[in-house]
Amino acid sequence: MSKNICIVAGARPNFVKVAPLIRAIKKSEQAEYLLVYAGREDDPTLEPSLFEDLQMPRPNFYLGVDSVKLNEITSRVMAEFDAFLDEHPVDVVIVVDDLASTMAAAIVTKKRGIRLAHLVAGTRSFDINMPKEINRLVIDALSDYLFTAGVKSNSVATREQQGENSQTYMVGNILMDTLRFNHDRLQKPALMEGVPGCYLVFTLNRRALLADRENLHKMVDALQDAAGGMTIVAPLRGEARKELENYNNKILVTNPLSYLEFGWITTHAAGIITDSGNVAEEATFNSVPCITLNNYTEHQETVTIGSNVLVGEDADKLREAVGKMVSGEWKKCALPDRWDGRTAERILQILLS
Repeated sequence: MSKNICIVAGARPNFVKVAPLIRAIKKSEQAEYLLVYAGREDDPTLEPSLFEDLQMPRPNFYLGVDSVKLNEITSRVMAEFDAFLDEHPVDVVIVVDDLASTMAAAIVTKKRGIRLAHLVAGTRSFDINMPKEINRLVIDALSDYLFTAGVKSNSVATREQQGENSQTYMVGNILMDTLRFNHDRLQKPALMEGVPGCYLVFTLNRRALLADRENLHKMVDALQDAAGGMTIVAPLRGEARKELENYNNKILVTNPLSYLEFGWITTHAAGIITDSGNVAEEATFNSVPCITLNNYTEHQETVTIGSNVLVGEDADKLREAVGKMVSGEWKKCALPDRWDGRTAERILQILLS
C-alpha cells in the first residue's frame, strides 16, 4: 500500500528544499504526495519561473494565509490546515524550516495523531528572544522524525529528544540536492553582460539589520570602501531595495532574479555578502568566499568546514573581511559530510522503512 505524504511549505525558500523530495517520491512506487502552501495562490514571491526553474509542480493546495503578524499566521494556518486534513487523510506530514506557519502545521499534525517529520531539524541560535527559535524548539519537540543537515544540528536534536518514538537522522543538506540537480541549468542574467569578471554579490533581507538604518549605512559604506572599486551586484526586493537605492547609487541594485539566474551570479562571484543562511550554505557548496552579517549561523559547518565567516552587524569587521575577500586571502574550505545530493533519497527511505 502506498504511503501518503503531505509536504507543507510556508514561504518561497522552502520550495528549493522541497523540490528534490518531490522528485524522489515521484520515482518511488511506494509513496504519493500532496504539496500544501500556507500562503495565497497569487503570492507575488512565487513567480511562475520558480517552479519551472526547480522542475517541480506548483502546490496542490493553498491555505490562503497572507498575514504578516506572527500570532495571526499561527492561528489562521492552524485553522486552515486542520480543515485541509479533514478532507485529505495522510500518513505523515513533513514541515520545513522554522516559520510560524511551519510550527502551526506541526501542532495540528500532532493533535491529530499523525506522524510528523521536521526537515532541517536541530538548528539553534540559542536566543530565546527570537521568534524562530521558539518555533524550532516547538517543532522539534513534537516531531517523530528529525532530519538534520549536519553534525552539530544532529547532536542538538538528539540531546533534546524526549519522546519514546522520536528519531533523529543526519540525512545531509537537502539544498545540495537542488544545487547539484540544477548545476548545468544555471542561466546568466542579461544584467551581467556589462559586469567585469570579478564582482561581489550582496543580499539583504533581515528585519533587524534594516531597522537600524544608521548602522546599516555604516556597513554599506564599509562594504563599498573595502571592495576597492569591484562591482557589487545586489538583487533585492521590498524595503531592502528601496533603502539601498535611496542611500547608495554605486552598488548595482537590481530586481530579484529567478532561481537559476541567482544561482549563476553566486556561483561565479568572487565573494558573497549576505544575511541569508541558505545563501551561505550554497556558497560553501560552490567554494565561494562568503561573509554572513550575523553573529550565528544555523549551520555551523559552513564556518568550521566551509567558506563562511560571521561578522555580525559590525562595520569594522565587515570592512576587514571584505578586504581579505577581494585580495584573495580567504581561508581554505571543504564540503561538509553528506552534502552529496542524496538527502531526499535518504529521507524517503526512512519514511518508507
